[in-house]
Amino acid sequence: MLRNKRQKKSIYELFFKRLFDIVFSLIAIIVLSPLLLIIYLIQLFVLRGNPIFTQYRPGKNGKIFRFYKFRSMTNKHDETGELIPDKNRITKFGRFLRKTSLDELPQLFNILKGDMSFVGPRPRLVKDMIFYDEKVLKAYSVRPGLTGLAQVSGGRSYASWEEIFEKDLRYAETITFWGDIKILFKTIIVLFKSDANTDGETMREYYYQDYLLKTGKINNEQYALGNKRANEIIKSKTYINYQHDLHNNSETKNNYND
Repeated sequence: MLRNKRQKKSIYELFFKRLFDIVFSLIAIIVLSPLLLIIYLIQLFVLRGNPIFTQYRPGKNGKIFRFYKFRSMTNKHDETGELIPDKNRITKFGRFLRKTSLDELPQLFNILKGDMSFVGPRPRLVKDMIFYDEKVLKAYSVRPGLTGLAQVSGGRSYASWEEIFEKDLRYAETITFWGDIKILFKTIIVLFKSDANTDGETMREYYYQDYLLKTGKINNEQYALGNKRANEIIKSKTYINYQHDLHNNSETKNNYND
């Protein structure tokens, strides 16, 4: 289990942050329920299947939880039975949902349940996080967020993995009420600018494990082992911890500011 040894937590982080999450996620669900229903019904017609995408991702202290989104892609396969590329599976309405971030609305239920917070590091994939070094993992001793410092600092598409990690760590170590308010307001601005590529592509390597393999920071054996362990963690719904043998000495460790 991940533990973040840092400065004493504020009263806001200890008590009020979770209270605000419960109150405002419940209000948002009630107020936005007509919109949620409309999107659900449109997706039901467009996709001809379950409109909700679910996936197991690491939450607070690396604990696995079920993550919700509105689906934006079909499940079309090619003649060999493999899924066709994402850009060919995304629907027009799904592209609209991604551009406006409306596909993220079901995460209000994750916030209400306590899996997530309104603000925090975004919940990453298990198969990526299995390769995080000890320093980066400290960012995930807090609840992941619907939005975060990295997302309002170019992290949706333009920031490198190293820049995202630096922002996630900075947030986890300095959680404040006014800091969260600023991030929420900046999120609204970012949504209108929308730097995200709606086909699911980014300026950086999409998967962190692919980035590590491509840059030679892990080898093929470590890549395969990491994927195997990620699947085992998802199946058992346990926790993610630092995996020493998935790192080549200090090669995958990054120097971030404390």
